[in-house]
Amino acid sequence: MARVPTGRDGGELVERVVEINRVAKVVKGGRRFSFTALVVVGDEVDQVGIGYGKAREVPVAIQKAVEDAKKNMFKVPKHHNTITHEVLGVFGAGRVMLKPASAGTGVIAGAGVRAVLELAGIKDVLAKSLGTSNPINLCRAAETALRSLRRPEDVAKLRGKRVRDILPVAARAATEAPAEDATLEAEAPEAPAEPVEVA
Repeated sequence: MARVPTGRDGGELVERVVEINRVAKVVKGGRRFSFTALVVVGDEVDQVGIGYGKAREVPVAIQKAVEDAKKNMFKVPKHHNTITHEVLGVFGAGRVMLKPASAGTGVIAGAGVRAVLELAGIKDVLAKSLGTSNPINLCRAAETALRSLRRPEDVAKLRGKRVRDILPVAARAATEAPAEDATLEAEAPEAPAEPVEVA
């Protein structure tokens, strides 16, 4: 289930419903049911937000969650299509470890964390859940991990080093691989054509 609401800057945002849960409240006359919705909103470039909404009806709960997610959007530091460095996010009992991956790896993650990473525009990453399987805590832990990422330019400036010396091996390989392949192709000699026998 994905709709396309409009963001604050006028750009298009994609929303993804991670979980809808039915909650019962016991009252004198019986039970009252309401619904909670966990929604991830992002522009699939570098902005993402997570929202949580509760209402008596599912569409209203989703709408509240989308509004909450829009208020809590943030930018994610990236290096090409992966994250800048390995990071561990913790929220409650949820622990999510994110690792940079080389180009073509894809998003290796579970449902809730996958939604957060994909809508943040990350295409190559390895993720592992180390704690609870509660989707709310997992999404919040992934959000904590992404918020704690630092840009390589900032770290290089603090340490007085070059950006390529700061990047992890996987990210460096993703940057240098296309250039090396092009050089090897240019240097490789052409194979001589095999003679064709005519009967």
